[in-house]
Amino acid sequence: MAALLSVENLSKYFSGLAALDGVSFEIREHEIVGLIGPNGAGKTTLFSIIAGSQPPTSGTITFEGRDFTRVKPFHAVHAGIARTHQIPKPFLSMTVRENVEVGLRFGREQQSRNLEKQAMDILDLVGIASRAGTSAAALSVGDLKRLELARTLAARPRLLLCDEVCAGLTESEMQSILGLLRRIQSLGTTIIYVEHNLRAIVATCHHVIVLNFGKKLAEGPPEQMQNDPAVIESYIGKKGGA
Repeated sequence: MAALLSVENLSKYFSGLAALDGVSFEIREHEIVGLIGPNGAGKTTLFSIIAGSQPPTSGTITFEGRDFTRVKPFHAVHAGIARTHQIPKPFLSMTVRENVEVGLRFGREQQSRNLEKQAMDILDLVGIASRAGTSAAALSVGDLKRLELARTLAARPRLLLCDEVCAGLTESEMQSILGLLRRIQSLGTTIIYVEHNLRAIVATCHHVIVLNFGKKLAEGPPEQMQNDPAVIESYIGKKGGA
């Protein structure tokens, strides 16, 4: 089976410093792939390049067999690549439902009919349908995370780039979000999931890619990565086993 996403020898330099240095990997359809590494390893930079908000210095990105190396953000969304942000970025002056309707209008399928029903279906999926008429500015941290997911799902992504969606949540909130990610994957969306919590990665992901100082350090099943000496030295030890 051909890869949904292929990244080959991807590098990104800022003022001569390498944020990414020759990173290569493939993502298969219907997987949840964990992307881990210490702070500054290049994870967010990688997401930004795949989503089109930053160009790479060198290397190539292929999505569904097409060259996506220097795609514009709106082209990425229309093609089926969408991302969440670690710090949610809703339209605070809009209601929860209106935020999702924006994603429906400008996402891959660019919906214009039955927006309210479609938005409510997505809000029901992520568990905040009861907050549909609430201002986004009034949401708790946990509900803002769910709204961030809902806004992204409204774009109808084939590939969801999910950036630390559990950061700042309680244990029970985290477990609920992890269950939601598995549900989203079961409905046909491929997910790349950035996370610092190794327990969350092991419980959720089929495959893990480890970055360190902008390079790919290791790649494999989560249990294997959890016990890899190089990963332990570069990541788990620095994070105190988190």
